[in-house]
Amino acid sequence: MARNRVIGQEGGMPWHLPADLKHFKAVTMGCPIIMGRKTFESIGRPLPGRTNVVISRSRPELPDGVELVGSLDEAVEAAGAERVMVIGGGQVYRQALDRADRLELTLIDAVVSGDTVFPEWSASDWRLTKMASRPADDANPYNLVFATFERGPSRA
Repeated sequence: MARNRVIGQEGGMPWHLPADLKHFKAVTMGCPIIMGRKTFESIGRPLPGRTNVVISRSRPELPDGVELVGSLDEAVEAAGAERVMVIGGGQVYRQALDRADRLELTLIDAVVSGDTVFPEWSASDWRLTKMASRPADDANPYNLVFATFERGPSRA
């Protein structure tokens, strides 16, 4: 997410960051992923190596390998695992944030325009447990921080 919490623009991401995509793949591989319909449509296909669960109030036609459900509760049940990853979009993040016990965030050192934001969250409710920085380069135009937060009071 950008410094201004932007995560999306017109159904896609407002940046192309191969390092973030590689990190996302590493973090989510083998774990069920839960997403909203618009997020699935922006990806365009089921992500391999993961159970793909899509939440939608409508009943869109989805390809084989994608489980369609109507709510976050149904998505968690359909995932059938103790650990699931919620991968967007903004509405699904808002529903899931209070239930999450861990956040895997890519913090992008930029302020960008967008129409979808990550919900506000209180850093005092979370503690930073892992962090890795990656400087900008030719392929990744922004500095990145890959951060893991776990629910619990910060140690400030």
